[in-house]
Amino acid sequence: MSTQKESSKGRRKAVVIGSGFGGLAAAIRLQAKGYETTILEMRDKPGGRAYVYEDQGFIYDAGPTIVTVPFIFEELATVAGKKLEDYVKLVPCDPYYRIYFPDGMEFNYRGDQESLESEIARFNKEDVEGYRKFLDYSRRIFDRAFTDLADHSFHTIWEMLKVAPDLIRLRADQSVFKKVSSFIQDPRLRQVFSFEPLLIGGNPLQSSSIYSMIHYLEKTWGVHFAMGGTGALVQGLVKMFTDIGGKIHLNARAEEIEVENGCVRAVRTVDGTRFPAYTVVSNGDVANTYRKLVKPEHRGKWTDKRLEKMRYAMSLFVVYFGTDRTYEHLPHHAIVLGPRYEGLLWDIFRKKIVAEDFSLYLHAPTRTDPSLAPEGCEGFYVLSPVPHLGGGQDWESIKEEYADRILASLEKDHLVPDLRKHLVSKLIFTPADFESKLDAYLGSAFQFEPILTQSAWFRPHNKSEDVEGLFFVGAGTHPGAGLPGVVSSAKVLERFI
Repeated sequence: MSTQKESSKGRRKAVVIGSGFGGLAAAIRLQAKGYETTILEMRDKPGGRAYVYEDQGFIYDAGPTIVTVPFIFEELATVAGKKLEDYVKLVPCDPYYRIYFPDGMEFNYRGDQESLESEIARFNKEDVEGYRKFLDYSRRIFDRAFTDLADHSFHTIWEMLKVAPDLIRLRADQSVFKKVSSFIQDPRLRQVFSFEPLLIGGNPLQSSSIYSMIHYLEKTWGVHFAMGGTGALVQGLVKMFTDIGGKIHLNARAEEIEVENGCVRAVRTVDGTRFPAYTVVSNGDVANTYRKLVKPEHRGKWTDKRLEKMRYAMSLFVVYFGTDRTYEHLPHHAIVLGPRYEGLLWDIFRKKIVAEDFSLYLHAPTRTDPSLAPEGCEGFYVLSPVPHLGGGQDWESIKEEYADRILASLEKDHLVPDLRKHLVSKLIFTPADFESKLDAYLGSAFQFEPILTQSAWFRPHNKSEDVEGLFFVGAGTHPGAGLPGVVSSAKVLERFI
C-alpha cells in the first residue's frame, strides 16, 4: 500500500529543464495543475536566453527585448491565480521600430493605421492600397495559424492533414518576401514588411508566408517593454512560480534524463543529484536534449543522424555597450538596414559567410527605462544576424574586429555619433557563446529554421515520440521561436498532461 502511494505521488512530480520563457510558462502551468514542479537551470540566473548581464552599473538584457501579445502573460498569471501587474509592468513602445535605410530615409513603424499609411505614402503612395491588402492577408494567416493553431498539438500527421487545405489556400508554400512583394512595389517597403521572420531566426526569402502573421500580431497588440528590462519579466514569472509552491535550482545542469522501459523516471544533474519524475519538460535546445541527455538506445526517431540533417536557424553576433552620454533622438527599437538585403540574407543562410556589410537591430532600452544605466548614461545592445557555426568561423579571432566595425558603422549623426569616444562598457556575445553558454547546437540562436517543411507537424513535437513522459517547450518545438511562440508551446502541453 505504501509503495502504491509513493508511486502515485511520484507521478505528480514534474521536472522542467531550463528556465527560459517556455520553461517558466510550463512550470507555472504544471504547478497550478497540482504537480510538484521543480525547475533545473544550468546557469547562475534564471531566464535562459533572457539572461541578464551587469557591467559598471549598466544592465543588459541578453536576449529577447520585444514583448508582443501581452495577454499570453496575463493568461499565465490567471492560470496561477495571480495578477500580472503585481509582478511586472509592461509599457507600449512608440514607434514600434524606426527603420533606417542607407539612402538616409527613415520609416517609423507604428500601430496606428493612419500614421502607418502616411509613412508608406512618403515612399510610394500607390503602395498604400497594396499594404491594406497585405494587412488583410496577414490577418487571415493570423486567424488560422495563431488563433486556431498556436496552442494546437501536431502530434499526428492527421492533425496536419486537417489544416493542409487552408495552408495551401493561403499560399504557405510562398516565402514572406515573395508574398509581401505581390502586394507592395517599393523595394524599401518590401524590406519593412518582410524583415520580421529574422526576429525568430528565419530568412524572409525562404520562411513560409505563414510568418506574415507577425505583422498583424504586432499591429493588433503592439510592441511592449518590461520596465526593469526583460529580466524583470523573468524575475516576475519566477516569483509567480515560487509563490504557488514551485521550486527552482540554479547551477543545476542536467546530465541525463533517465529512461526505463521507454518512460522517463528521473533527471540526474552533473553533481549526481537525482530528481525523480514521471513528467519531464525540456526547455533546453531540442537537438542537444536528445543528443546529450537521452541515451541513443532510447531514441528510435530522433537519432543523432536525423538531428544533424535538420536545417538550423542563423546565429547572432551581439555587442552590449554603454556610453557616458545619452542620445535622446533615438527610438527604443531601431533596424539599421545595410546596402544589400537579398544578397546579405543569402550570405547568412546559404553561403554561411560573414559579409563585409551587415544589417543591425539596435536596442536602446534606456530611452524607456533610464534606470538600466547610470545617471546621464545610455545602455544599448546591437545585434547582427550571422551564420551558425556550420559556417566554420573562428569567432574568437575575429570578434573584436567585427564588433569594432559594427560600432563604427553606428557613428552617424542620426544614430550614435561619436559612439566610441563615449564608450565606457562593452561585452561581446558570439555564435560560439551560444554553443558554450546556452548549449545551443551549432550555436543557432533560434534552433530550427522556420521553413514550411520544419513547421507544425514537421517540427520536433511537444510530446516526444521516443520517450513516454518527455515533453518539449521553447523555440525548437511547435509553434516556434519568439515570446508568443515559446509561451504558447507550454499551453500545448495542456493537451497531454
